[in-house]
Amino acid sequence: MTTILFSHPICIEHDPGAQHPESTDRLRAVLKTLEGPEFNSLERREAPIAELEAIKRVHDPDYVDAVLDAVPDSGIVHVDPDTALSPASGEAALRAAGAACAAVDAVMTGEADNAFCAVRPPGHHAEHERAMGFCIFNNVAIAAEQARKVHGLKCVAVVDFDVHHGNGTQHSFEGDADLFFASSHQSPFYPGTGRESDTGTANNIVNVELPAGSGSVEFRKGWADRILPALQEFQPELIVISAGFDAHASDPLAQIRLTEEDYSWVTSKLVALAQKCCQGRMVSSLEGGYDLAALASSAAAHVRALSP
Repeated sequence: MTTILFSHPICIEHDPGAQHPESTDRLRAVLKTLEGPEFNSLERREAPIAELEAIKRVHDPDYVDAVLDAVPDSGIVHVDPDTALSPASGEAALRAAGAACAAVDAVMTGEADNAFCAVRPPGHHAEHERAMGFCIFNNVAIAAEQARKVHGLKCVAVVDFDVHHGNGTQHSFEGDADLFFASSHQSPFYPGTGRESDTGTANNIVNVELPAGSGSVEFRKGWADRILPALQEFQPELIVISAGFDAHASDPLAQIRLTEEDYSWVTSKLVALAQKCCQGRMVSSLEGGYDLAALASSAAAHVRALSP
């Protein structure tokens, strides 16, 4: 299978401030591990700047304009208690969204089977009209709309194994029966959403709550028993992954105990399902992960499993 890696140096320059967990070193760690010889077969492409039209399919146009206007010439400004902008943040956010769109384009035109977007800022907490939880634009939701509006797909799924619930993605999807969202996440935990009783007004949402201390057994059971069967029943034409690695046992921000093998396992299951449902078409975008060594090794396991 062919995998394209999308990234851009400006995504490293997005600086939310000293001691912020969503640090510039996160992407450096991911890209360094993907420079290893086992990843020589990856096709590497520069993430383009997204068209504003693509972002405004998901986000309120006034919000998009306001957040880009708020990017400072120097220093740091906050748009949310956890979410900050530095001079590079506007372009970084545009290229993170642009990577998602370009990845969809490449997969849909047959240039690759799948793609991994090694970008930041992350996106799955960003809602229609607000930044939240380190996230400015919702990259995976933007990818889903790119597939529908540009490539004419009807049914697109986003699945999320970040340790935090993807509230922004659920917020965008929950009323549209042609979109599917599934998430496994620590609960109760930030952002306080993602109850298993939340199924969306279109019955298109699946949430798996993992109590603090859960590990491989609970994670794999949730995916095998609930998420993967529901995803297969939905029969997506494209699968998009919110690839957060902060459920790793070494991560300092959460209390789930996954290993690199769990990320390899879930990715392999998704690859197999994509081959059955949608000609292998899959796009993955980096979300969380705050222990640098665990993030790097987990991302490597994920990308390795994308191209078995």
